[in-house]
Amino acid sequence: MSNDPKTADTADVLVVGSGIAGCAAALAAAREGADVCLVTKAARPDDASTDRAQGGISTTRGDPRALKADILTASDGTADPDAVDVLVENADAAVEDVLLETLEIDFDSTDDGASGSDGASTFDYAREAAHSEERILHIDAATGTHILRPFLEYVDDHERIEVRDDTAALELLTHEGRVHGVVTDTDPAGHPIYAGTTILATGGIGSLYARSTNPEGATGDGIAMAALAGADVADLEYVQFHPTAYAGSGEPFLLSEALRGEGALLRNGDGDRFMPDYHPDAELAPRDVVARAVATEREATGEVVLDVDPIAFETEFPALAEACRDRGVDGDEIPVAPYEHFLCGGIDVDDHGRTSLERLYAAGECARTGVHGANRLASTSLLEGLVWGLRAGEHAAGLDVDAEILEPPTLRNSDPDLPPRFAAEKFARLQRTMDENLGLERDLQDVARAAGVLRRLKGEVDAYVRTRTARDLYELRNASVTALLIARAARENPESAGCHYVVDDAPLAR
Repeated sequence: MSNDPKTADTADVLVVGSGIAGCAAALAAAREGADVCLVTKAARPDDASTDRAQGGISTTRGDPRALKADILTASDGTADPDAVDVLVENADAAVEDVLLETLEIDFDSTDDGASGSDGASTFDYAREAAHSEERILHIDAATGTHILRPFLEYVDDHERIEVRDDTAALELLTHEGRVHGVVTDTDPAGHPIYAGTTILATGGIGSLYARSTNPEGATGDGIAMAALAGADVADLEYVQFHPTAYAGSGEPFLLSEALRGEGALLRNGDGDRFMPDYHPDAELAPRDVVARAVATEREATGEVVLDVDPIAFETEFPALAEACRDRGVDGDEIPVAPYEHFLCGGIDVDDHGRTSLERLYAAGECARTGVHGANRLASTSLLEGLVWGLRAGEHAAGLDVDAEILEPPTLRNSDPDLPPRFAAEKFARLQRTMDENLGLERDLQDVARAAGVLRRLKGEVDAYVRTRTARDLYELRNASVTALLIARAARENPESAGCHYVVDDAPLAR
C-alpha cells in the first residue's frame, strides 16, 4: 500500500477502541459532519470492558451537587473539582440524548407501574457503595452488555462511520509533537491510517495482573502508545481493585456492587460480618476500603463470602445467580476476593479530552480526566466514558488530514516468529511482579525493586519488537511500558490515598 496521503487510508477523525467511550466519540464526530474510522482490536463485543460493566451508569437524578460530593468523598478528596463539575453538569443530558433517545436502552423500571410526571415509566434506580442515594440506571446486573451491543450496531450502521474490528493499532504516527494517525497490524510491515485527529479509547490494564475483571487484551495499549509518543500521563499509581470478584472454582466473574447496595453482606471464614469494624458505611464503604478489608479477612480467616440471603438474589439478579449456579454455588454464600478492576489515571487530558500532543485526544479508562482522583466512585466509569467520548468527538471534528505528513516508518518484520509461549511467559513474569508489588498494598522499597525488574523486561521486549510486528508482542510491549509507568508513579508518591495504599504510611484501621 502506498504511503502517499492522497492514496492512503484517511479519515477526518480516527477513533481507536470500541467501548462506550470510543462509540460515543465516533458518534459525536459523525454528528459534526466528520468522516470517522473506528478501529478496534476487539473481534466481538465482550472483548471490550464496557461489555462486562455490571452495576450500571450513574445519573444525578437532578442533584449534581450531591453526586459531586459523593465523587469527591470516594476519591479520598483527590478528584479534580472542575473535572467533576464537567461530569455532573453533562451527565443527565448525555444519558438522555444517547442512551434513552438515540439507542432507546430499556433500563429496569419499578414493578409497581408507577409513572413520572411526564407519564413515563419510573426507573428502578439502584444504589452502590459510597453513593448517598439511589441514582444508578441499570439492567439486571449486565448493564454494559445492554448498552454496548446496540451502540456498536448503531455506530456500524452510521453512514459516516467505518468500523474495522480485529485491527490493532501498533504505533501513533507523529511529527514534531503532532499526531497524524496510527499504524495498524493489517499488513506485516504496518498499515498506516492518516487522520485529522486521533482519539484513543483503548480501555484499561487488567492483563497486567493475574486476576482481573477486565477481558483479555486490556494491555494498556493507548497509554503506552501515547507515552512513547511523548504525551503526558498522570495518576497511574491509582489502580482500583474490586472487592467482590467470584473466587471459587471455575472462571471468575464480577459480583456487582449493586448486590451490596441491595443488602448483601460480607462475612469472613468464621461466619462473622466484619465491614462495620472497618468503616461506618460497612459494605457500602468506598471500594478501596472494602477491598483491603476483604483481603485482610481472607488472610486472617481463610476466606470471605458474599452472603446474598438478605436479598432477592434469584429474582433481582438472575444473570449473576445463574453464573453462580453454573459454578456449583448452591447456597447463599458466594466466595469472593479482590481483583484488579479499573485504572483511575492514564493519559492526561483536559475537559474536551485533549492530550498534551496536538491533534491527539483520549477518553474512557485510558484517559486521566481528574474525575476519579485516587479512587473511583461506583458506576461512574460508563458515565465518564460517555461524557468525555462525546466531548472529545465533537471537539476533534473539523480538522483535515495534514497535507505535509511524512511517510510513516515502515515497521520491520524481518526475523522469524518467536516461540508460541514467548509472549505468554514474559506476561506471566510481568503479572507476578505487579501482583506481588503493586497490588492493594505497596511497600515503596518493593516498588522500587519492581521498577527495576520491569525496566529490564521492557528492554528485553523492545529488542524483539524492533524486528517483528506480531500483535501479542506489541501487547507485551504496551503492557511492559504501562507497568513501568505505574511502578514509577507509585515509587514517586509516598502518601497513601485511595487505592494507592503505602503500608509504611499507616496501618489498616479496625
